[in-house]
Amino acid sequence: MKISAVKKLFVGSPLATAQARHERLSKTSALAVFSSDALSSVAYATEEVLLVLVLAGTAALGYSIPIGIAIALLIVVVVSSYRQTILAYPMGGGAYIVTKDNLGTLPGLVAAGALLIDYVLTVAVSVAAGVAAVTSAFPALYDYRILLGVVFVAGIATGNLRGLRESSTLFAVPTYLFVVSFAGMLAYGFVRWVAGWESTPPPPDAVAMSQDLTIFLVLRAFASGCAALTGVEAVSDGVPAFRAPEARNARTVLTWLGIILVTLFTGITFLARHFHVMPRTEETVVSQLARQIFGGGLLYYEIQVVTMLILVFAANTAFADFPRLAYFLARDGFIPRQFGTRGDRLVFSNGILILGGLAALLILLFGGATHALIPLYAVGVFVSFTLSQASMVRRWLTRREAGWWWRWGLNAVGATTTGVVMLVIAATKFSHGAWMVVLLIPILVVMFLMIRRHYADVARQLSLDHFPGAPPIDHTVLVLVGDLHRGVVAALRYAQTLSGSPKAVYVELDPERTHRLEEKWGKFGLGVPLVVLTSPYRSLLTPFLDYVNHLLALGENHVVTIVIPEFVPSRWWQHLLHNQTALLIKGALLFRKGIVVVDVPFHLR
Repeated sequence: MKISAVKKLFVGSPLATAQARHERLSKTSALAVFSSDALSSVAYATEEVLLVLVLAGTAALGYSIPIGIAIALLIVVVVSSYRQTILAYPMGGGAYIVTKDNLGTLPGLVAAGALLIDYVLTVAVSVAAGVAAVTSAFPALYDYRILLGVVFVAGIATGNLRGLRESSTLFAVPTYLFVVSFAGMLAYGFVRWVAGWESTPPPPDAVAMSQDLTIFLVLRAFASGCAALTGVEAVSDGVPAFRAPEARNARTVLTWLGIILVTLFTGITFLARHFHVMPRTEETVVSQLARQIFGGGLLYYEIQVVTMLILVFAANTAFADFPRLAYFLARDGFIPRQFGTRGDRLVFSNGILILGGLAALLILLFGGATHALIPLYAVGVFVSFTLSQASMVRRWLTRREAGWWWRWGLNAVGATTTGVVMLVIAATKFSHGAWMVVLLIPILVVMFLMIRRHYADVARQLSLDHFPGAPPIDHTVLVLVGDLHRGVVAALRYAQTLSGSPKAVYVELDPERTHRLEEKWGKFGLGVPLVVLTSPYRSLLTPFLDYVNHLLALGENHVVTIVIPEFVPSRWWQHLLHNQTALLIKGALLFRKGIVVVDVPFHLR
């Protein structure tokens, strides 16, 4: 099967550029694509809060309620702030664009670097948490968690390579099934609470304490729970993917997302406290809560399945936004231009492939452990939150558009709040792995600037401004031969179209073979002179390169065109039967100054 056929099987048939407008998303589809990351975080955000608080003993778990309320208020602030961003940037207001537009290039690159890192971590964390949901219900699969994680990443990447509209259809069902299932679980759990039905008795107070309950520990728990906000910015990043009117539809979807996110997160946090759920290594908090509410029946397993699905498919949000951000950076010359090219299905395929590869690598390096990845998480997103909202404050103060004063106030609250949270997260998680992200962001910024400098230097050297005109060129055409056959004759004919006096060059390794070649050359050499170079040490390249260097030294503007005859076998495996001398020579000559390499293929039947 040809590679193109395999690609078509997995990715689908190519789409014409004119079909791009038909790939836009409705509000219901966009909610599935852009909200799965944020919604999925409720499956582990409460658990991360409890994991920190339990270090101070069972009594400290009571602080989960006020911490949950504080995080819910933070969600409201961030969602409200990003609604203003969408209003100001109706064609897409990602943190990179907004920050670069209002605060300058360098802060914009900081925001971009932070988001790129966070998108990679989003995929790794979401998939790892999804696998944890599976292994909680089916412990026999625990030893295969890394393999499952890599397979899930590959599957999601393939779905996104097929196109935005197809991926939205694929991921819509798990997203809405998750929302309905969790809403039903929480509703039934609250009924049990109000009715006073039986629940698991609270654990004894004599739980071992490893740390004292301090303000630092409470702040660390709050910082861990702020993972619930990751993905909220995705809607503002993806405004161009919405159907018209893009901005209005995006603001509506963001509002829906905020309401659902606050409801699910606070509900899980409250019920986890009411049912006295304790964080455990072998079972997630959501699994324990579902087992308490429903027992171990069918509804319990349904909750685990939809949790796994939403967590795995949450990575889709990153797959939607990472390539789009990479496109903007490539457009501005800060990363390789290949990231700005759409693939067969009108998606930025290179960004999707890179994101999938990096996420799979993280899963391998961290053993598929969610808790090992979480400390790296949320640092980048709150850096981008803060820069984006600070940029909006600058925009309202500068332009003073209608209603600027209350919009300024709203974004100022958002910037201040997310800035404080950013500092808290950096301080409390620094020694637990956040230092890697803090270090990596400036490294990425330096890399962006170096790439931009390279592109600027290339543009300067290629510019026609103040160009005096091209100097005259002296030209020598050489045909490198190892024998005389039909492929060489075709190359000689081609060389004669380039120059009236081409030369054939042969490197002598065997005098007897040279004698036979000279006899054939007099009959079939087409009048092209044959230059024989001796090679005492049986090297093909060294004497030939010495000869070429001699020709190049004849003048600064001397160009040597080297014509290489090459026969092409009809079957791929037949290439293995030949020594690939032509490939070796082309590799040695291709990037040398003053040399043009021309390959003349002769296709075998």
